[in-house]
Amino acid sequence: MGVMRRAVLYGEKDLRIEECPIPEIGDDEVLVQNMVSTTCGTDVKIYKRGYPLLKPPHPFGHEFSGIIAATGKSVKGFREGDRVAVHNSAPCNSCWYCKNNLQSMCSDMLFNRGAYAEYVKVPGRIVRQNMFRMPDSMSHRTAALMEPLSCAVYGLSNCPVSTGDTVVINGAGPIGLMFVKLSAMVGARVIVTDLSESRLATARMLGASVTVKVSESQDIALEVRRLTEDERGSDIVIEATGLVKVWEDSMRMVRKGGFVLFFGGTSTGSFFKGDANLMHYSQVTLKGVFHTTPLHVMKAFNLLKDGSVGSEIFVQDSYALTDLEKAILSHSEQKVVKNCIDYTL
Repeated sequence: MGVMRRAVLYGEKDLRIEECPIPEIGDDEVLVQNMVSTTCGTDVKIYKRGYPLLKPPHPFGHEFSGIIAATGKSVKGFREGDRVAVHNSAPCNSCWYCKNNLQSMCSDMLFNRGAYAEYVKVPGRIVRQNMFRMPDSMSHRTAALMEPLSCAVYGLSNCPVSTGDTVVINGAGPIGLMFVKLSAMVGARVIVTDLSESRLATARMLGASVTVKVSESQDIALEVRRLTEDERGSDIVIEATGLVKVWEDSMRMVRKGGFVLFFGGTSTGSFFKGDANLMHYSQVTLKGVFHTTPLHVMKAFNLLKDGSVGSEIFVQDSYALTDLEKAILSHSEQKVVKNCIDYTL
């Protein structure tokens, strides 16, 4: 079928663009010609420090959108030439967790890695559950946001948030900013904390009522509580950095009977300390949430399709595949929310 270029990570900060055969597909699979891949914080972490579940060398990237180049003979509902938004995973729907409505905990979750490539083979399980035909009005830049947005949609669905609640979001990276947008859409009063003034400015554009620039000298939890009515703390606190200190600070920001969502992934071997008395006597609920489910992927796609969320604020600069490393490093400097690889360049 010819050759293509793809990104392969050989180790920490050892990213190479290589030629390889275009994948051959099975009867229930689809081959997508990539149009746009977007960078994310997970890519930055994997590039800089590796990932315990991935042994290098391995294909790199997981957010993309493109055009179907070929379909297997048993594929239904899609055909060559369709513009598609594609998620990077799909649950089995047959294990204990899936049957108990915990699909994000699937014992046999299928992850499809290697989205920084000119062509991507999409397994049948993802085709059936988490691939969607795009309307002509949707750009590939917007469609590539479906994976991270679905994670934020799933995360917020786990929070008992209502119109008029105060929601604190710690971390204004791409996922944190998506939490800002979704919380504002619900009608919450949103407070955002981050180290980056440019990211906080973006948070205000997305609906944050108050932003706080974090410094080493301040007690950020106390500062946030002072911004709430009677200084009682926030109704909901969402942690979106993956930093243990921020996990601990988040617990101190919530009101009695409040809810803390731990969404940011921590590094291997991380442990945090919490006040047991606060947990017990203040009836605080702490919940960790990981990844997403097909239901929430569909909800994210619909938000992108109807224009509720778009790429204008979330995706900044375009790079060629050969400049992927520059795109990743630019993302890590936090001067943009996301960059994209444009395969027409």
